[in-house]
Amino acid sequence: MLRGLVLIVLLAVGVAAAWWTWGRGHPVTTIAVSRGSAAEVVYATGTVEPVRWAKVVPLQRRRLTQLCDCEGKPVTAGQVLARQDDAEERAGLEELEARRALIEKEFQRLSGLLERNAASVIAVDAANTALKESAARITVMKEKLDALVLRSPMDGVVLRQDFHLGEIVGQGDVVFWVGQKTPLRIVSEVNEEDVPRVRPGQTVLLRNEGFGGKPLVATVSDITPKGDPIAKTFRVYLGLPDDTPLLIGMSVEANIVVREKANALLVPAEAIAGGAVFRVDGDRVRRVTVTTGIRGTRMVEITAGLSEGDRIVSPAGELRDGDRIRIEPAAPTGG
Repeated sequence: MLRGLVLIVLLAVGVAAAWWTWGRGHPVTTIAVSRGSAAEVVYATGTVEPVRWAKVVPLQRRRLTQLCDCEGKPVTAGQVLARQDDAEERAGLEELEARRALIEKEFQRLSGLLERNAASVIAVDAANTALKESAARITVMKEKLDALVLRSPMDGVVLRQDFHLGEIVGQGDVVFWVGQKTPLRIVSEVNEEDVPRVRPGQTVLLRNEGFGGKPLVATVSDITPKGDPIAKTFRVYLGLPDDTPLLIGMSVEANIVVREKANALLVPAEAIAGGAVFRVDGDRVRRVTVTTGIRGTRMVEITAGLSEGDRIVSPAGELRDGDRIRIEPAAPTGG
């Protein structure tokens, strides 16, 4: 008898537990259907850079023997920014100039003898040819010397200097970045399946962690005609206003607004499952098929199936039409 009583008690406890878990209904959080601006966006990432800028790169691998103290300072086109070790070329130039002096003396001597019929025309012509060849070699050597001088390619500001005096630099090493501080733009990459929806003039909403919730905007200014077949992206240029707080070199997340609608009926994207939502009907839910319009990053426009003020389950969860529910308070959002 005692054993039977224990079984009855355990069964009662089990029934009570089951009712506590399921009889009160599925725990859900709900949200009211509201109106607002719906925006369809194309996501991109990019980097801030000047519209006009250039890299200063050496042509030969040599040691830096002279370096300007000009980072952050204005420079003019052609201004010397750095020099590389040119001792070998200078020694070669001195030798060539000495040889040219001897050849020129010989040419002058033969020319004088020719006037007195004491030298042949052939000898004078040979000396003249040797003089021209010497001058050509000197020109080539001077060009080699000039190639070891790093100059500013434009009027602007030295935006960045990446090497120090005494370091060895060569092709591929960017010693200076020279450009104009304004105007600025963002060079972004957009997936090839999204780029057909992007057009010049579209508004772009930007995000950078350094500025928190401060609104940052740009405008689509240009799209490169040819994409990258490996990365499957197209380069899209986003123009920045003159008063933008963004700095050169900063990375941003960009949402290009390709379509926008005011006073749209909106629900969170996570409330929609299988083309339907669960509308609250007392202590139960009804599965309602909805027609959607603009899909944003978080909210979705509803064009049919719901009315403003309807309460729906969000997120949708594992529910069926007619399930009993109990509404729990939504979790607080992080600061």
